[in-house]
Amino acid sequence: MNAIDRTPADLLRSALAADPGRPLVTFYDDATGERVELSVATFANWVAKTANLLQGDLGAEPGDRLALLLPAHWQSAVWLLACDSVGVVAAVGGDPADADLVVSGPDTLQEALECGGERVALALRPLGGRFPQPPAGFADYAVEVPGQGDRFAPFIPVEPAGPALVVDGTELSHAALVDRAREDAAKLGLGAGSRVLTGLGYDTWEGLSAGLYAALAAGASVVLCRNLDRLSAQALAQRTESERVTHTV
Repeated sequence: MNAIDRTPADLLRSALAADPGRPLVTFYDDATGERVELSVATFANWVAKTANLLQGDLGAEPGDRLALLLPAHWQSAVWLLACDSVGVVAAVGGDPADADLVVSGPDTLQEALECGGERVALALRPLGGRFPQPPAGFADYAVEVPGQGDRFAPFIPVEPAGPALVVDGTELSHAALVDRAREDAAKLGLGAGSRVLTGLGYDTWEGLSAGLYAALAAGASVVLCRNLDRLSAQALAQRTESERVTHTV
Protein backbone atom coordinates (compact mmCIF):
# COMPACT_ATOMS: atom_id res chain seq x y z
CA MET A 1 0.00 0.00 0.00
CA ASN A 2 1.08 3.58 -0.55
CA ALA A 3 2.46 5.57 2.35
CA ILE A 4 0.26 8.49 1.26
CA ASP A 5 -2.96 6.50 1.82
CA ARG A 6 -4.68 8.30 4.71
CA THR A 7 -8.16 6.77 4.69
CA PRO A 8 -9.42 3.19 4.36
CA ALA A 9 -10.98 4.23 1.04
CA ASP A 10 -7.48 5.24 -0.11
CA LEU A 11 -6.21 1.79 0.87
CA LEU A 12 -8.93 0.16 -1.20
CA ARG A 13 -8.14 2.35 -4.23
CA SER A 14 -4.47 1.38 -3.96
CA ALA A 15 -5.37 -2.31 -3.71
CA LEU A 16 -7.56 -1.96 -6.78
CA ALA A 17 -4.77 -0.32 -8.75
CA ALA A 18 -2.19 -2.92 -7.67
CA ASP A 19 -4.07 -6.17 -8.34
CA PRO A 20 -7.84 -6.00 -8.89
CA GLY A 21 -8.21 -9.74 -9.46
CA ARG A 22 -6.75 -11.06 -6.22
CA PRO A 23 -9.06 -12.24 -3.40
CA LEU A 24 -9.77 -9.67 -0.70
CA VAL A 25 -12.58 -11.14 1.42
CA THR A 26 -13.59 -14.81 1.52
CA PHE A 27 -16.64 -15.23 3.73
CA TYR A 28 -17.97 -18.37 5.38
CA ASP A 29 -21.12 -18.82 7.44
CA ASP A 30 -20.82 -22.17 9.19
CA ALA A 31 -24.49 -22.08 10.22
CA THR A 32 -25.71 -22.04 6.60
CA GLY A 33 -22.78 -23.46 4.62
CA GLU A 34 -22.45 -20.22 2.66
CA ARG A 35 -19.12 -19.33 1.03
CA VAL A 36 -18.56 -16.11 -0.89
CA GLU A 37 -15.26 -14.96 -2.35
CA LEU A 38 -14.83 -11.34 -3.40
CA SER A 39 -11.89 -10.11 -5.39
CA VAL A 40 -10.60 -6.60 -4.82
CA ALA A 41 -12.48 -5.47 -7.94
CA THR A 42 -15.77 -7.11 -6.90
CA PHE A 43 -15.52 -5.79 -3.36
CA ALA A 44 -14.72 -2.27 -4.64
CA ASN A 45 -17.75 -2.44 -6.94
CA TRP A 46 -20.03 -3.29 -4.01
CA VAL A 47 -18.46 -0.42 -2.03
CA ALA A 48 -19.03 2.03 -4.90
CA LYS A 49 -22.67 1.00 -5.29
CA THR A 50 -23.27 1.22 -1.54
CA ALA A 51 -21.54 4.61 -1.29
CA ASN A 52 -23.73 5.91 -4.12
CA LEU A 53 -26.81 4.64 -2.29
CA LEU A 54 -25.60 6.26 0.92
CA GLN A 55 -24.72 9.62 -0.63
CA GLY A 56 -27.43 9.82 -3.27
CA ASP A 57 -30.63 8.07 -2.26
CA LEU A 58 -30.11 8.35 1.51
CA GLY A 59 -28.70 11.90 1.44
CA ALA A 60 -25.81 11.17 3.82
CA GLU A 61 -23.07 13.77 4.25
CA PRO A 62 -19.61 13.79 5.85
CA GLY A 63 -19.92 13.81 9.62
CA ASP A 64 -23.32 12.12 9.68
CA ARG A 65 -23.47 9.21 12.11
CA LEU A 66 -24.63 5.77 10.97
CA ALA A 67 -25.49 3.11 13.54
CA LEU A 68 -24.15 -0.13 12.09
CA LEU A 69 -26.05 -3.07 13.58
CA LEU A 70 -24.48 -5.92 11.62
CA PRO A 71 -22.42 -9.00 12.51
CA ALA A 72 -19.10 -9.95 10.95
CA HIS A 73 -20.16 -10.45 7.31
CA TRP A 74 -18.86 -9.52 3.88
CA GLN A 75 -21.69 -7.02 3.49
CA SER A 76 -20.73 -5.41 6.80
CA ALA A 77 -17.21 -4.91 5.43
CA VAL A 78 -18.72 -3.29 2.34
CA TRP A 79 -20.74 -0.86 4.47
CA LEU A 80 -17.68 0.11 6.53
CA LEU A 81 -15.74 1.07 3.40
CA ALA A 82 -18.77 2.78 1.87
CA CYS A 83 -19.16 4.94 4.98
CA ASP A 84 -15.49 5.82 4.78
CA SER A 85 -15.82 6.72 1.09
CA VAL A 86 -18.61 9.21 1.83
CA GLY A 87 -17.17 10.48 5.12
CA VAL A 88 -20.01 9.08 7.23
CA VAL A 89 -19.09 7.97 10.77
CA ALA A 90 -19.77 4.26 11.23
CA ALA A 91 -20.82 3.68 14.85
CA VAL A 92 -20.47 -0.08 15.29
CA GLY A 93 -23.32 -1.26 17.49
CA GLY A 94 -24.27 2.37 18.02
CA ASP A 95 -27.55 3.63 19.47
CA PRO A 96 -29.98 4.13 16.56
CA ALA A 97 -31.79 6.86 18.52
CA ASP A 98 -28.62 8.97 18.42
CA ALA A 99 -27.83 8.27 14.76
CA ASP A 100 -28.71 10.03 11.52
CA LEU A 101 -29.10 6.70 9.74
CA VAL A 102 -29.18 3.05 10.70
CA VAL A 103 -28.18 -0.13 8.88
CA SER A 104 -29.55 -3.28 10.48
CA GLY A 105 -29.43 -7.02 10.09
CA PRO A 106 -32.57 -9.14 10.52
CA ASP A 107 -32.06 -9.64 14.25
CA THR A 108 -31.98 -5.96 15.26
CA LEU A 109 -34.85 -4.48 13.27
CA GLN A 110 -36.94 -3.56 16.32
CA GLU A 111 -34.01 -1.74 17.89
CA ALA A 112 -33.24 0.00 14.59
CA LEU A 113 -36.73 1.51 14.46
CA GLU A 114 -35.54 3.96 17.14
CA CYS A 115 -33.63 5.85 14.44
CA GLY A 116 -35.52 8.89 13.21
CA GLY A 117 -33.56 9.05 9.96
CA GLU A 118 -33.14 6.72 7.00
CA ARG A 119 -33.24 3.00 7.79
CA VAL A 120 -31.73 0.21 5.68
CA ALA A 121 -32.17 -3.50 6.38
CA LEU A 122 -30.02 -6.40 5.23
CA ALA A 123 -31.40 -9.94 5.12
CA LEU A 124 -27.84 -11.37 5.20
CA ARG A 125 -29.07 -14.26 3.07
CA PRO A 126 -26.74 -16.28 0.82
CA LEU A 127 -25.75 -14.51 -2.41
CA GLY A 128 -26.93 -11.19 -1.00
CA GLY A 129 -30.60 -12.18 -1.26
CA ARG A 130 -33.46 -9.89 -0.34
CA PHE A 131 -36.06 -10.29 2.40
CA PRO A 132 -39.00 -12.54 1.41
CA GLN A 133 -41.19 -9.80 2.88
CA PRO A 134 -39.63 -6.31 3.11
CA PRO A 135 -39.59 -5.10 6.73
CA ALA A 136 -41.91 -2.15 7.34
CA GLY A 137 -40.07 1.15 7.78
CA PHE A 138 -36.88 0.00 6.04
CA ALA A 139 -35.33 0.08 2.61
CA ASP A 140 -34.19 -3.42 1.59
CA TYR A 141 -30.49 -3.16 0.74
CA ALA A 142 -30.67 -6.07 -1.71
CA VAL A 143 -33.42 -4.25 -3.64
CA GLU A 144 -31.87 -0.78 -3.58
CA VAL A 145 -28.17 -1.41 -4.26
CA PRO A 146 -28.06 -3.28 -7.61
CA GLY A 147 -29.18 -0.26 -9.64
CA GLN A 148 -26.59 2.09 -8.16
CA GLY A 149 -23.61 3.32 -10.16
CA ASP A 150 -20.44 1.28 -10.39
CA ARG A 151 -18.19 4.30 -9.83
CA PHE A 152 -18.26 6.65 -6.88
CA ALA A 153 -17.06 10.19 -6.36
CA PRO A 154 -17.84 12.02 -3.10
CA PHE A 155 -19.67 15.32 -3.34
CA ILE A 156 -17.37 16.60 -0.59
CA PRO A 157 -13.77 15.33 -0.28
CA VAL A 158 -13.21 13.23 2.83
CA GLU A 159 -10.78 14.81 5.30
CA PRO A 160 -8.35 12.27 6.80
CA ALA A 161 -8.58 14.05 10.16
CA GLY A 162 -12.36 13.75 10.24
CA PRO A 163 -14.19 11.11 12.32
CA ALA A 164 -14.56 7.71 10.66
CA LEU A 165 -15.36 4.96 13.14
CA VAL A 166 -16.72 4.49 16.65
CA VAL A 167 -16.03 1.12 18.26
CA ASP A 168 -15.48 0.03 21.87
CA GLY A 169 -16.49 3.57 22.92
CA THR A 170 -13.53 5.06 21.01
CA GLU A 171 -13.82 7.40 18.04
CA LEU A 172 -11.13 7.13 15.37
CA SER A 173 -10.40 9.48 12.51
CA HIS A 174 -9.78 8.07 9.03
CA ALA A 175 -6.05 8.66 9.42
CA ALA A 176 -5.90 7.18 12.93
CA LEU A 177 -7.79 4.13 11.71
CA VAL A 178 -5.25 3.58 8.93
CA ASP A 179 -2.35 4.06 11.35
CA ARG A 180 -3.78 1.50 13.79
CA ALA A 181 -4.44 -0.95 10.97
CA ARG A 182 -0.84 -0.64 9.79
CA GLU A 183 0.44 -1.17 13.32
CA ASP A 184 -1.72 -4.29 13.71
CA ALA A 185 -0.57 -5.63 10.36
CA ALA A 186 3.05 -5.20 11.42
CA LYS A 187 2.40 -6.95 14.76
CA LEU A 188 0.78 -9.88 12.98
CA GLY A 189 3.53 -10.03 10.38
CA LEU A 190 1.14 -9.49 7.48
CA GLY A 191 2.39 -8.68 4.03
CA ALA A 192 1.28 -8.86 0.42
CA GLY A 193 -0.17 -12.30 -0.19
CA SER A 194 -0.90 -13.10 3.46
CA ARG A 195 -4.22 -14.83 4.17
CA VAL A 196 -5.77 -14.13 7.58
CA LEU A 197 -8.44 -16.46 8.96
CA THR A 198 -10.57 -14.98 11.73
CA GLY A 199 -13.74 -15.91 13.57
CA LEU A 200 -13.85 -12.72 15.62
CA GLY A 201 -16.96 -10.55 15.55
CA TYR A 202 -17.09 -7.01 14.20
CA ASP A 203 -18.13 -5.56 17.56
CA THR A 204 -14.56 -4.82 18.71
CA TRP A 205 -11.54 -3.12 17.19
CA GLU A 206 -9.66 -6.44 17.30
CA GLY A 207 -12.36 -8.10 15.23
CA LEU A 208 -12.59 -5.25 12.74
CA SER A 209 -8.84 -5.07 12.36
CA ALA A 210 -8.32 -8.82 11.92
CA GLY A 211 -11.37 -9.16 9.70
CA LEU A 212 -10.78 -6.18 7.41
CA TYR A 213 -8.54 -3.23 8.15
CA ALA A 214 -5.16 -4.83 8.93
CA ALA A 215 -5.31 -7.03 5.85
CA LEU A 216 -6.33 -4.09 3.69
CA ALA A 217 -3.44 -2.02 5.04
CA ALA A 218 -0.93 -4.81 4.32
CA GLY A 219 -2.10 -5.86 0.86
CA ALA A 220 -3.30 -9.13 2.38
CA SER A 221 -6.68 -10.89 2.29
CA VAL A 222 -9.19 -12.18 4.83
CA VAL A 223 -11.00 -15.47 5.37
CA LEU A 224 -13.88 -14.16 7.48
CA CYS A 225 -15.77 -16.88 9.32
CA ARG A 226 -19.14 -16.43 11.02
CA ASN A 227 -20.32 -19.13 13.45
CA LEU A 228 -16.86 -20.67 13.37
CA ASP A 229 -17.57 -22.46 16.66
CA ARG A 230 -19.77 -24.87 14.71
CA LEU A 231 -16.81 -26.15 12.73
CA SER A 232 -14.92 -29.23 13.89
CA ALA A 233 -11.18 -29.12 14.40
CA GLN A 234 -10.68 -31.36 11.39
CA ALA A 235 -12.87 -29.19 9.16
CA LEU A 236 -11.05 -26.08 10.35
CA ALA A 237 -7.71 -27.66 9.48
CA GLN A 238 -9.04 -28.53 6.03
CA ARG A 239 -10.26 -24.97 5.50
CA THR A 240 -6.93 -23.55 6.63
CA GLU A 241 -5.19 -25.70 4.05
CA SER A 242 -7.64 -25.19 1.19
CA GLU A 243 -7.75 -21.42 1.68
CA ARG A 244 -3.94 -21.19 1.93
CA VAL A 245 -4.21 -19.45 5.30
CA THR A 246 -0.95 -17.99 6.58
CA HIS A 247 -2.20 -16.34 9.78
CA THR A 248 -5.03 -17.16 12.20
CA VAL A 249 -6.52 -14.64 14.64
